[in-house]
Amino acid sequence: MTETDDARTGPTVAVPQIAVDDLAVDRNVDRIRDRVAALPEVVDVAVFPEYALTGFVADDRLGTTALDRTAALDRLSAIADDNDVALTAGYVERDGDELFNAIAYVSPSDSRFGGSRGREARTHGARTVVYRKRHLWGDEADRLAAGTERVVVDTPAGRTGLLTCYDLNFVAESAWFTERAVDALFVPGAWPAAHVRNWRLLLRARALDGVRWVVGAGRTGSASASADDDRTERRRYAGNSLVARPDGRVAAELGRGERDLTATLDRGVLADQRDLVGSVANSEK
Repeated sequence: MTETDDARTGPTVAVPQIAVDDLAVDRNVDRIRDRVAALPEVVDVAVFPEYALTGFVADDRLGTTALDRTAALDRLSAIADDNDVALTAGYVERDGDELFNAIAYVSPSDSRFGGSRGREARTHGARTVVYRKRHLWGDEADRLAAGTERVVVDTPAGRTGLLTCYDLNFVAESAWFTERAVDALFVPGAWPAAHVRNWRLLLRARALDGVRWVVGAGRTGSASASADDDRTERRRYAGNSLVARPDGRVAAELGRGERDLTATLDRGVLADQRDLVGSVANSEK
């Protein structure tokens, strides 16, 4: 990195907004690698969407493309190390006979950030943490098992909670992280384009009710057809990645294009808003 956090008043986060190829792990990994390599050197952490490694289909092919944890973390760790950038990205995780909607946070091997410290949270090594989506939506529930644990991880953005897409709808999830005074939420998503207003609203609400930064990474493009589906109309994803400020305003956002969003999460803005509101100042850490 060419510039310190102190000089920039806070870490810089990037959301490389991408379309995902369902059931095509190698192509997705190559896309993530290329997008990370093209980011400005000032970027500390990059957040990719839900299912960024594997994609998702609601049929039996899903099991053939699912990754075990080691395979997913090895791929992401190599990219993090090569570029000295922390990463968050989603994938379908195989654990025995069960499949989960998982997101991984991976820090570079020489980073001081890593390890989960939240109550009820689960640690996966010094530099990697995995969260399994607790609230499954639509046809996910027919194919996947729900996660049970919440995750807080130390990132360049401070103490950071991990959520996935539909988790945003559940105020109890937000409240749990508010009680622990996390500084940011990272939220990979694959939100339907038809409901993009709800995606934007909920990201802003979760920033406001917890007085924290929220980084939403939305998948763009369209879903692949299921094996038994010959329709030309497929689910379109919203994109609309955005960074919401601790006062609920939008700091930066994208439309549906495959572009990069970058934003600095100003520590002074967070501190000032918490001083103003007061609701998080005495929360448990």
